[in-house]
Amino acid sequence: MAVIAPPVPERSAPPSDGGGTSGRGRVRLLACLFMGLAHLTVLNQRVKGAAFALVELAFLAALPLLIGRIAGVITLGTPQTDVPVTMRDNSLFMLIDGVLAITVVALFAAVYRVSVRSALVDHQVGAQYRPRSARGQLAVIGSRAFPMLGLAPTVLLIVFFVFVPLVFSALVAFTNYSAPNHVPPGNTVDWVGLDNFGEMLGGNQLWTGALVRVFIWTVVWAVLAVSTCYFGGMILAVLLHETKLRIKPVFRAIFILPYAVPAVVSLLVWRNMLNGAFGAVNKALMNLGIVDQAIPWLTDPMLARFSVVLINLWCGFPYFMLLTMGAMTAIPQDVEEAAALDGATGRQRFRYVILPLVLYQTAPLIIMSFAANFNNFGAVFFLTNGGPNVADTTQSGAGATDILVSWIYQITIGLMQYNYGAVVAVLIFLVLAPFAILNFRRTKSFKGEM
Repeated sequence: MAVIAPPVPERSAPPSDGGGTSGRGRVRLLACLFMGLAHLTVLNQRVKGAAFALVELAFLAALPLLIGRIAGVITLGTPQTDVPVTMRDNSLFMLIDGVLAITVVALFAAVYRVSVRSALVDHQVGAQYRPRSARGQLAVIGSRAFPMLGLAPTVLLIVFFVFVPLVFSALVAFTNYSAPNHVPPGNTVDWVGLDNFGEMLGGNQLWTGALVRVFIWTVVWAVLAVSTCYFGGMILAVLLHETKLRIKPVFRAIFILPYAVPAVVSLLVWRNMLNGAFGAVNKALMNLGIVDQAIPWLTDPMLARFSVVLINLWCGFPYFMLLTMGAMTAIPQDVEEAAALDGATGRQRFRYVILPLVLYQTAPLIIMSFAANFNNFGAVFFLTNGGPNVADTTQSGAGATDILVSWIYQITIGLMQYNYGAVVAVLIFLVLAPFAILNFRRTKSFKGEM
């Protein structure tokens, strides 16, 4: 006799707030109408809803002030010749206040988006899975939002102390902020659009010629600075690694000394030693009979550039020496022994075994060093101060050894052409940032693969 099993009742899905698509649409509508409204009404998440609602109430209270600051960015003030200087509109203050206000609005929009997504997620999990007590809600918030809350202080610091100054500097490139007619608070600053970029990139032969000359030298300088320091440090690291001398630690300590001494001190000492008239280097060479007259190390354009690269090698090779020695120490000994058993000479072991492994481990640092030397202000400023002068230095402020970042200093501090300095800063960012990002992403060590 067959036994007929009783029918199994269908298991219903967890009840949702409002049910189905219409309930989700209602939650989205309430969340969009006012921050935290869906949590307070439909979702019964009063702690989270109250926190979101307080954020919007604070924003609404500050909204009139924010609107005024944003309006100031549009006008940058009006000329007030009949008002005392201290009471006139300061275009720079209005610009930075406006950037801060726009940043606050953007952050509020991001938090608003988070609140809407939080409401939709809480609706999706169902009412029976959401804690109703305040203590339970705080526990869930603490567990789910802990990564966001932990990262929030760092993000805020980066936004207000890195992003906002960058935006402010970039916006100056679109104004006529320059001496003598547009320096606040005596005068206002006006928006000029792309006029400054047009003059720097072909509209004004003086500034265009100076920009091209300085840019080419900056690229050459960055390549030479990285290559000389890297391979100079690598050669010394290989010599110290392969030598059998017992006093090897002594040589290692001596070679580290240039890196241990602050670079500013080394550069200023070398600046005095390479002085054409009174420098110790010229005096020593003349006393030894090697040269008959003083060598213009820092006054001849080509020799000054050579000197900058050479002294940068003195200051920078210990870093790459230590870096290479660390990478070589991490190479398994059996790899080199296997190459030696296969008949590889010392030069072949270095070329085909050691060098590829060292390059693999140090490639990201080489790229970082290129970016750092591209903006290495101190190596140029403290040794040559951008000099010697060339034909257009008086008008453009660009000396023979000036790189882009030191030229910005000369433009802003010397000539007070802040708008052109901002243009150069924007161009540096547009050239350097994509290059660094692209090269980092293409390195195998960045991808974590062999």
